[in-house]
Amino acid sequence: MNLYDFTVQSNRGDDVSLSDYAGKVLLIVNTASKCGYTPQFDGLQKLYDKYKDQGLVILGFPCNQFAHQDPGTDAEILSFCQINYGVTFPMFKKIKVNGKDADPLFGYLKEHVPDAKAKAIRWNFTKFLIDRKGAIIGRYDSKVTPADLDSEVAKLL
Repeated sequence: MNLYDFTVQSNRGDDVSLSDYAGKVLLIVNTASKCGYTPQFDGLQKLYDKYKDQGLVILGFPCNQFAHQDPGTDAEILSFCQINYGVTFPMFKKIKVNGKDADPLFGYLKEHVPDAKAKAIRWNFTKFLIDRKGAIIGRYDSKVTPADLDSEVAKLL
């Protein structure tokens, strides 16, 4: 199994095959709209705007697992992101990233990231950087801002 074998649900409930993103550089992020790191949406959008024409796609997956910081519906979350941060990158249905009900994509990401010290995701805005061939390049904790990843993204493009 590889990254492109996964199907996820868009914010509106449509099935999306990750094979649709083959050949793109991906930044996959578990997000939350009521978190101290929520302003990272602004940085994610800036990174997306800067590199989307060169092949970067950011995939946002809302998660309410950490201190219940994304309690809204999928529609409310999308509206919040668009109104407050101008988000235009793809957002998906709310998921769990840890535990027995964790989304299979995040299970795969945690299992296959190189040099992972901890398998469990510790907080919102954990980021996984994927190269154009679907290989996981790295995992970055919440404290790593989108701007901190600019040079890494640029290298992959």
